[in-house]
Amino acid sequence: MPSRKFADGEVVMGRWPGSVLYYEVQVTSYDDVAHLYTVKYKDGTELALKESDIRSQSSFKHRKSQSSSSSPSRRSSSRSRSRSRSPGRPAKGRRRSASQSREHKDDKKKIIQETSLALAVLVLFKPSENNTKRYNGEPESTEKNDTSCIILEQKLKPDLEVKRVLEQYSLRSRKDDKKTEEIFSEKKTFVAVKPIEKVPSKKKELEFGGRIGTFMLVFLLPATVFYLLLMCKQDDPSLLNFPPLPALESLWEWRVFGVFLLWFFLQAIFYLLPIGKVVEGLPLSSGRKLQYRINGVYAFILTAAAIGALLYFQFELHYLYDHFMQFAVSAAAFSLALSIYLYVRSLKAPEEELAPGGNSGYFIYDFFTGHELNPRIGNFDLKYFCELRPGLIGWVVINLAMLLAEMKIHSLSMPSLSMILVNSFQLLYVVDALWNEEAILTTMDITHDGFGFMLAFGDLVWVPFVYSLQAYYLVGHPTTITWPVAVAITVLNCVGYYIFRSANSQKNNFRRNPADPKLANLKFIPTATGKGLLVTGWWGFVRHPNYLGDIIMALAWSLPCGFNHILPYFYVIYFICLLVHREARDEHHCKQKYGLAWERYCQRVPYRIFPYVY
Repeated sequence: MPSRKFADGEVVMGRWPGSVLYYEVQVTSYDDVAHLYTVKYKDGTELALKESDIRSQSSFKHRKSQSSSSSPSRRSSSRSRSRSRSPGRPAKGRRRSASQSREHKDDKKKIIQETSLALAVLVLFKPSENNTKRYNGEPESTEKNDTSCIILEQKLKPDLEVKRVLEQYSLRSRKDDKKTEEIFSEKKTFVAVKPIEKVPSKKKELEFGGRIGTFMLVFLLPATVFYLLLMCKQDDPSLLNFPPLPALESLWEWRVFGVFLLWFFLQAIFYLLPIGKVVEGLPLSSGRKLQYRINGVYAFILTAAAIGALLYFQFELHYLYDHFMQFAVSAAAFSLALSIYLYVRSLKAPEEELAPGGNSGYFIYDFFTGHELNPRIGNFDLKYFCELRPGLIGWVVINLAMLLAEMKIHSLSMPSLSMILVNSFQLLYVVDALWNEEAILTTMDITHDGFGFMLAFGDLVWVPFVYSLQAYYLVGHPTTITWPVAVAITVLNCVGYYIFRSANSQKNNFRRNPADPKLANLKFIPTATGKGLLVTGWWGFVRHPNYLGDIIMALAWSLPCGFNHILPYFYVIYFICLLVHREARDEHHCKQKYGLAWERYCQRVPYRIFPYVY
């Protein structure tokens, strides 16, 4: 294992990701597993850099003191060069003649040329988006509602970089330069001996309770799913009435497992069809962008046609309800096998393809969170496919099967009003997700989390079999609601959906094109990464307005089930816990990514999800 080159607390020059610019940073820690240095910029931004992206300060200062003899505006590095060739330097011992005033005028011209040259170089080489120094100014100058303000500030603000370029392209005499270098070397010596506070090294932070927590979740998540499904089958699904455990042989049927495999590979075929546009995802740590085919809506339409054909040929879709537990066991077994495959193949993956959060070096933790960020078989992206296709579309199919099962079991000519509301609300949610499929490329699941047991089990088991809990509950526990109550629940769901969709659209449009004239009324806080943090609109109301809309919709999905039991409300309770935990993770990542800009944003928008509450 190669030894580390830079020590904790050492001040070095770090390259800003995606650029050729280096800034002064301080090393805070080193990851022995990933071989990455965690460095802190002056504005508080923390990033992980490779050793090849870090250089010592001495190398930069040494280059600064040198100059190229090929440039007429720089100091000559050759002492043997004739001084008489330099128009701004009289020969040694020669006194000024009577033409001093004329030379003084020439000096003024040279100063003007010097300034013009320096400003030209500054315009060409001054960074616009990756300059962390410009965000360390006064707070009132950091909030903007027009990107032209940023460009104007870059062109007109005479900061320290002007002085640096003026010194670099100076036309002064060597004698003056020598004095400047002596003064600079004295300052450099003073800075070098100045003690730097040692930052203690920190281990890689583990989420979900670390190794013990993830080990328990591997067993707790499947147990929770099976417990909820068994409870829904009981006549009295109260929490104190624990369901009897079924026989193990009744939980498995190869025919059911075959049907699940058929469903999974049918969605894979729809995903591979050459229909729909191809878009690029966000840049990876290496700067490369992966391509994704956006055809989720087409897959949904083809699935609806296939289900319609099965119903036309009188296929009993309530077979899904009769074998619901066996389908859940089959999906869990498949997700476990998929997780093992993902972990094994990730052991051979290059280091730059590993997930930031799933590269801890601990087997159970990496197995749960996902070791590889974007596992692909050719152009087939396994994580992206599982995120929306088999589980999300399967959720709608399960709801439809529950609707048909309710009609058959209770001999109804049409489904109950409660079942219609649950199916309609959740159908709208799924169609919206597929219609805005491209937006998922910017979510934490795609950009940060690896593909392991957590996402595999969540996408293939938790989403279709837990999110459909209300419809499954209504089959065995019919609930009658009046039309005024149904209208009130519908209004609540529409309010939640409006907040959810408008907030996400506002964020996605701003990320895609901040200079869009339609967004000119939005104010934002610029950050060192070049992105802005919205402080008006929904994102100035709370920090995660999309989560607020999600929770309101989750409540609307549970209300049609009545208030006889708390079981149908498991989804909204779980969802609040999930989004609060995800919000905490997001806060942690944003604080590291945006530094002081995120702290200013939190001061401007103090509430996280629930206004005036949390």
